[in-house]
Amino acid sequence: MVMVLGAGCQRVEPDVGPGVRQTVSEQWRDPNTLLGAGELGSDWREGGAPADPPPWPWEQSGCPHYRSEDYPARSYRQGAVERFYRPSDGSSPAHHVVEKFEPGWAERNVEDVRRVLARCASYRMLGSNISFSVVDPHYRAGTGMLIRGRIEHADIPPTVTYFVMLKRGEVVSTFSLPDPGSRAALDSIAARAAARLG
Repeated sequence: MVMVLGAGCQRVEPDVGPGVRQTVSEQWRDPNTLLGAGELGSDWREGGAPADPPPWPWEQSGCPHYRSEDYPARSYRQGAVERFYRPSDGSSPAHHVVEKFEPGWAERNVEDVRRVLARCASYRMLGSNISFSVVDPHYRAGTGMLIRGRIEHADIPPTVTYFVMLKRGEVVSTFSLPDPGSRAALDSIAARAAARLG
């Protein structure tokens, strides 16, 4: 596995623990809610075959304090879509997941994410230190959250990825992007992601 701070560090859907409801059938799929590669910039291309359905974006199975059964909202999805993006220079990829939840569960999903970020604020995995910090807990006038993820390696410069989570009704959009170098660039992409939610 290549370690990247995509939406979460692990891209495998885990088994849910006992007593946790599993969604039997995810019916909702709306790829129009996903960013187009050109919305990230002219040097980005769509890449990678997405999982169907995509796993929960905040799975952190490498974190010793993470237990999937502590985060029930992910079991109440009505559906989800995802897209991967690769820059032309071969540097770190970007990722976007949009999920639709059963009534009342999108807000609980946001709370689940906050708990993951608190419990797994920093941990070691495969010889690297992984950390998350909430940059803005009320991003975009309270409709979202801006998070900075960082992977520190022993021999190379750290990798920084930004995560933007936006909620509109029962739909939650989470995209991750390697540090674009400016808050203005990040805000511009976040505005496009918000517009995609209608």
